[in-house]
Amino acid sequence: MSTGVKWIIGLVVAVIVLWGGWALLAPSDTVDEPVVAEETEPEPIRIGFIGPLTGDAAAYGEPGQKVTALAVTEINEAGGINGRMLEVIYEDGKCNGKDAASAMQKLVNVDKVQVVLGGFCSGESLAAAPIANANKVLLFSQGSSSPDLTDAGDYFFRDYPSDASQGKVLAEVAYNTKEWRKVAVIQEQLDYPLGVYNAFNEAFTELGGEVVRETFAPETSDFRTVLTKLEKEDADALLVSVQTPAAAEIILKQMGDIEWETNLLGVDIIAGSDLPAEQPELVEGMIVAEFGVDESNEIYQKFVAAYEAAYEEEVPFKSYAQAEYDAVNLLAKALTEVGDNGEALQKWFSEMDSFDGASGSVSFDEKGDRTIGHRAEVIEDGEVKLLE
Repeated sequence: MSTGVKWIIGLVVAVIVLWGGWALLAPSDTVDEPVVAEETEPEPIRIGFIGPLTGDAAAYGEPGQKVTALAVTEINEAGGINGRMLEVIYEDGKCNGKDAASAMQKLVNVDKVQVVLGGFCSGESLAAAPIANANKVLLFSQGSSSPDLTDAGDYFFRDYPSDASQGKVLAEVAYNTKEWRKVAVIQEQLDYPLGVYNAFNEAFTELGGEVVRETFAPETSDFRTVLTKLEKEDADALLVSVQTPAAAEIILKQMGDIEWETNLLGVDIIAGSDLPAEQPELVEGMIVAEFGVDESNEIYQKFVAAYEAAYEEEVPFKSYAQAEYDAVNLLAKALTEVGDNGEALQKWFSEMDSFDGASGSVSFDEKGDRTIGHRAEVIEDGEVKLLE
């Protein structure tokens, strides 16, 4: 390579080096923007829900889900819980202990919730309560009424009264007001109907009355043999203690098939169902004991108006619905004051005085039971009326 060529290459290299150095030292036209963290929405507060969303008992579970969703929407539109939205994880307890226990295990161990609304059916709550107590998760029922739940543990509360009240009221009316001395009972083999029967039987026999009972499995559809057997007992009245309106309807129709006419006592699910309005002849004169509704309560009136506007239908099972609505709002108050922690919530509910809601004044005894019970009513001309 000639000397001239080497000189030219050297000059080019020098220029490149000088240019690169100048480029490194020269100010840049672009300025790095400071890193600003994006604002994110706070995590929602997730709570569980266990209720019968399929099967015959979905007649309660589906309206209950609607009431819950309505209350949650109202809370969130008002700003949520200290700025955090409330979110519900709905699980189908199918009105039995096995499915409710599975649902509770999922909500506690997978979803990590600190509070669960439910169960609705007593069997659901009886199965879920031990799991709640073991994991220190609050379980708040809006419909379970079995007297057995009085001893369900420290983490179980309910704003629907125990059937000990319902059964006692029915017994006192039957013995003292109607002067009936012998009552036949047809009872479904589930926790809620059993709870009503036990309370009625205890109170009625203590007053001096006699009770005869026949039970049936939930899958039963032909009651004629059982009803014929009870008819021969020559009782003054028949108590229909069942889990669903569907079972009551079949029983009452088949009483007509065997031409058995007698005085009737019924559980509150019959009073709250469509039977009085749609098939009044089946339940005419039936005595029931229901957790009453105060139509003059302004909170109740606003709830009913909001429900009808949202779903374009009347509120079904009003005595249950008012308790379901209050349960969400009462829980929201507790979450606002003590946060999303099962132990703190349990302490708050144990120490609270009272809460004014759609169902009236809500307060609890030392066992977590609501302190206000049932009242005697009668079904006449398709309407449920206060028994004078």
